[in-house]
Amino acid sequence: SLLVVRVAFTSLWLPTVNTVRAMSSPGGPVPPFTTLSISRPANHITHVELHRPEKRNAMNKAFWSEMVDCFNQIAEDPECRVVVFSGAGKLFTAGIDLMNMAGDLLQPKGSDTARISWYLRRIVAKYQETFSVIEKVPLLGLPPLVMYLLSQDAWFQVKEVDIGLAADVGTLQRLPKVIGSRSLVNELALTARKMYSDEAKSSGLVSRVFPDKEALMAGAFEVAGEIAARSPVAVQGTKINLLYSRDHSVAEGLQFMATWNMSMLQTHDLMKSAQAALEKKGPKDVPFSKL
Repeated sequence: SLLVVRVAFTSLWLPTVNTVRAMSSPGGPVPPFTTLSISRPANHITHVELHRPEKRNAMNKAFWSEMVDCFNQIAEDPECRVVVFSGAGKLFTAGIDLMNMAGDLLQPKGSDTARISWYLRRIVAKYQETFSVIEKVPLLGLPPLVMYLLSQDAWFQVKEVDIGLAADVGTLQRLPKVIGSRSLVNELALTARKMYSDEAKSSGLVSRVFPDKEALMAGAFEVAGEIAARSPVAVQGTKINLLYSRDHSVAEGLQFMATWNMSMLQTHDLMKSAQAALEKKGPKDVPFSKL
């Protein structure tokens, strides 16, 4: 199963967001990628790092396709159970690299309004996929769940209205389901004001706040290790059903859960976990098989 722990993140899939503090790595982008650094810091954990620190990790043309390729590759890795996603340097990302992408956005291709519109629609759909892939990337057919951790000095913005457009890659669709306050979402999206870490925590946007980037990354990998130690069957079932319940009624969620567990309850992991509990052992002592 795959779960993404996202640290010092851009404001819920939104590319034009500034966020302070992340993790720097000694290396650079990992070929064939030019914007991403990929590493395996521990068993079953993959670290994906946005790596354009000299450009404040601004999202250029290469980034949009490399993210999709990266997470699709991770989805096929049976050793990976958790992904930690961070940014190199002081910012997670400064947002869209407008200088690099000005041609696509300001000079769209097409000979008339209809053709220009279709071109822009394809561009927007492509950019949406860059962030949706984290949620729906297939890992044996399974999408990931995302968690958010940040450092005390992190801040977030829904910045689109300041540059003359409405956010179009998922913020306006996903943010209300995370925060739960339509009024707060409206305020953030319509004013582009900064949300600092204390407010992000109190609003439910993030789960944990750390004092600095060193503690943040240590905490992120600790959480990732705890997840990776659990039964991948149990983690995938929890993840899938949480995502399903987000977009369906309680009755539909219960029906889906029953259908899911009629097969998943037959896993050997259940007996292994029960035996470990009887022996006063923890999940880290259980040798779960790969998916």
